[in-house]
Amino acid sequence: MDVLLSIKPSFASAIFSGEKQFEFRRAIFKDKSVKKVYVYASKPIGLVIGEFEIEEVITEEPNSLWNITKSSSGISKEYFDEYFEGKQIAHAIKVSGVQEYAKPVTLMELFNINRPPQSFMYVDAESTR
Repeated sequence: MDVLLSIKPSFASAIFSGEKQFEFRRAIFKDKSVKKVYVYASKPIGLVIGEFEIEEVITEEPNSLWNITKSSSGISKEYFDEYFEGKQIAHAIKVSGVQEYAKPVTLMELFNINRPPQSFMYVDAESTR
């Protein structure tokens, strides 16, 4: 089982450049067998631009998570605090094995779906390329 994540274009770019080594989430997928993430760069791009492997998922109280991830978070402390404001638990997906596609693909081409997930959706690796 794999996951399709909607990620803002600037953050997606930072993941593929290596600047952002963690993808932060308020809610995380429950299936612990997920090992691959397909990256949907949200509008204005609106395409699947690559994929990465999940090294680990770290779940902590927000301040603890920031202390663990800050050196390679790719985001400011201010953005982090705003994103997790009011949350007791925060999640960070440790990114590894990034692969940016030479030619981004549509959701229809890759997964036979029309709309991107608001946050994430499970996808079957068998149905991909």
